[in-house]
Amino acid sequence: MSHSRRTTFSLIYRYVLVIVGAVIAAASIELFLLPNNIIDGGIIGISLILNSLTNLNFGILVFILNIPFLFFGFKYIGKRFLFFSLTGIVALALAEAVLHQVELEALTHISLLATIFGGLMLGVGVGIVIRYGGALDGTEIMGLLLMKKLPFTVGECVLVFNIFVFAWASFVYGIDKAMYSVLTYYVAAKTIDAVVEGMDGTKAVMVVSGSYEEMTKAITSKLGRGVTRLKAEGGYRGDQKDVLYVVVTRLEVMPLKNIIYEVDRNAFFTIMDTHESKGSSFKSVHDH
Repeated sequence: MSHSRRTTFSLIYRYVLVIVGAVIAAASIELFLLPNNIIDGGIIGISLILNSLTNLNFGILVFILNIPFLFFGFKYIGKRFLFFSLTGIVALALAEAVLHQVELEALTHISLLATIFGGLMLGVGVGIVIRYGGALDGTEIMGLLLMKKLPFTVGECVLVFNIFVFAWASFVYGIDKAMYSVLTYYVAAKTIDAVVEGMDGTKAVMVVSGSYEEMTKAITSKLGRGVTRLKAEGGYRGDQKDVLYVVVTRLEVMPLKNIIYEVDRNAFFTIMDTHESKGSSFKSVHDH
């Protein structure tokens, strides 16, 4: 397959998945959130509140409210991101309108179940859209624009915005439903992170030890993981050090710590989360 065909296929594949993600998000809203007067944060949350107050179609509200953010954020987010986002938002609006016309029965009227499963399903849908290049909510774009004018991060701007959304929800639906909505937002946010960043649960470990050769052999032979040796310099004394870098799965963290303790009780090590680990170098050395 030629490079241009691969590029075209990749773009079509991403657009299809953006649409799939938007349809999943629409289904979560129609099956869980709307029937139980529970909202999410951001533009989706505002659209749900306005839908309750005015009976205007939710999909139309999402589309109209997102357009200004996409328009003003165009020069910061790029043309391709804009097209993916518009595709997702239009797909969300159309899917929700169709599902609403079908008049599907809510899967549950128990608020806690609607909160958890609605948040999970919404997070999966929004996460797929974000993972493949788009967005269904303009609040992060708004945060990006405000960050350039105000001394706040994108996350802080979105948080302040959502505080007002949930406060408004407490007046419209009552304090109980507003609290369920906050929980829905939290569940959806965590699910989005898992979908966007991956669920492989890998950890990056850096080890500083004088016994680096023995440590390398032990990790390679007992754990089957490749080790990268980095050259470093002490910040205080300026002495040269060897730092070992290894990526392991979540289940291999404890065995790795045991290996480190066995080889050098005085070794310094730090364990960090990784969002994604790919490539042949991550495979076990026993697989090569």
